[in-house]
Parts: sequence; structure tokens; C-alpha cells
Amino acid sequence: MARAPLSALPVKARLDAARPHFADLPAGRLEYADVGGGPPLLALHGALGGFDQALLLAMAAFGDWPARRILAPSRPGYLGTRLETGRSPEEQADLYAALLDYLGIDAVDVVAVSGGGPSAILFAARHPARCRSLVLISACMERLVIPQEYQGRFETMLRMTRHAPVRWLMALTGRFAPEGGIRRSIADEALCRRTLADPEAGPLIRALQFTVMSRLTLRMPGLVNDTACCAALEDLPLESVQAPALVVHGTGDRAVPFAHAANAMKRLPQARLLAIEGGEHVCLFTHIERVRAAVARLSGEG
Repeated sequence: MARAPLSALPVKARLDAARPHFADLPAGRLEYADVGGGPPLLALHGALGGFDQALLLAMAAFGDWPARRILAPSRPGYLGTRLETGRSPEEQADLYAALLDYLGIDAVDVVAVSGGGPSAILFAARHPARCRSLVLISACMERLVIPQEYQGRFETMLRMTRHAPVRWLMALTGRFAPEGGIRRSIADEALCRRTLADPEAGPLIRALQFTVMSRLTLRMPGLVNDTACCAALEDLPLESVQAPALVVHGTGDRAVPFAHAANAMKRLPQARLLAIEGGEHVCLFTHIERVRAAVARLSGEG
């Protein structure tokens, strides 16, 4: 019997089926997933991420995989990529270019979320011939003071991951009862219910919560590095981004303020803004159809 295509599997099964690869690059070993076919897309996760969350980002923003080849690296400090492979956003941007060299790929579309924003922008600016288009979703694009709500949550998670029984319990909660964590991310109760009930967004955001709560010790070095980098971020070369860009941001984002998007729009030469009124940091999931439609329009133009 022929095996079902990856896109026909439930979301969690897709993640389980997407085994990571390792590229030995000049800067070090980089973990990445490589799935699907068609024009290549580089998906860059945010804080508490890894290649699994990068795949979820691509699934949420672009829909099914068959039409795209998804390259989903674990950024340095996450899962199987050591932090020493590239601590700074500049080093990470060059790491992506080295991955393309390793795979023999000339150029990619890029989608990045949250803490993946700085290195995505720098990749587009430092390697303009290799970036066909750029999608920035709830992305950090200037110096960021981590809100106390999130800083406290990160510090609590860091303390909890030092105890094996607590790590096991957190992973179990993420797998079987993810709704509590999701409700902390979506303040509007009615919107939260609609998102969880949505046949597309619901499974994706549940899988996201599961990945956040699993293998936490392998995500913490990247989280600590990302928060430090974002807090010390220098002026990003937005004017040097030649590729057409789409900026998606919720006006109610409590993690990365909407001002990041508004300020970036004044400087990005070829950018469109999708402002999600009242949307929060997870607006990719709460407003998935609007985001996908905007991404499809950009892809059609690219």
C-alpha cells in the first residue's frame, strides 16, 4: 500500500514524521528539517522554538506542504544546534546562507516569527540575491524590552526545567492539556474558543503548545540568548532589504509591541502591512485565514 503523503497526516503526526538532518557547516553543526517539494521556503522560529516549531510556522502561514520545500532549522541554542554555532543575529543570518550552500539552493522565500525576526532581516540584507521574499509575523524588529509578564514566565520555566519530574509533568500537560497555556496567550475568551475549535488553527496551536512544553532543557539556551540579543539589538538594516516583504502584526501584541511593525514599515522599501486589530502575539493562529491570504498574495507576486 502506498504511504500517505506527509500533508495528509494529522499535525502531530507530521511533526513526528519529519526527522531532522544535520549539516556540518564552517560555523558548526546545524540541525534542520527538510520536507516537501517545490520552491524552497526557509522557516525561522522564535523563542522556545526549534525545527519543530519552524515547521508549524510554515504549516500555519502557507498551509499544506506539497507545493513547497520547507527548510526548518533549529536556530543556535535550540534542540540539536549548539549555541556556539551562532549567537548573534548576524552570525545566524550567515548560517542560513551556509545551509543553502550546503544544500545547493540558490534562493529562498523566508518566513520568520517573533525572535526569528532579527536574523531573517539580516539574512535578507546581507544576502539579497538569496532572499526572494520576506514574511515577518509578530517579529522583533528593534530593541525589545521583554515585558515583565513574559520575563517572569521565562524565569519560572528555567527554574522548573532543573527538576526532571517537573519537566516530565510539563511535557505531559503540553501533550494532553494544552488549552491552559493557550488561554494565557489569547486574552479574548471568545476568540480563544473559536481558535481552538477551528479545524486548521486548533490542531496547529495545540501542537505549538506541546512543543513549547517538551524538551525544554534543549530550548532554554536559545531562549536566554534570544532575550539578551533582542534587549541589546542595534539598528537593523531594514532599508537594505530588497525583497518584497509582508509584515503581519497584532495591534494588541503584549510580547512584541505593534510599534515594531509600524516603525519597520517606514523603512522597508517594498513592504505591505497586515495589521490585525486587537491581535496578540499568536495572531498567526487566531487570524489564520487572513494571514494565509496575505501570504498567498505576496507569494503570487514573488
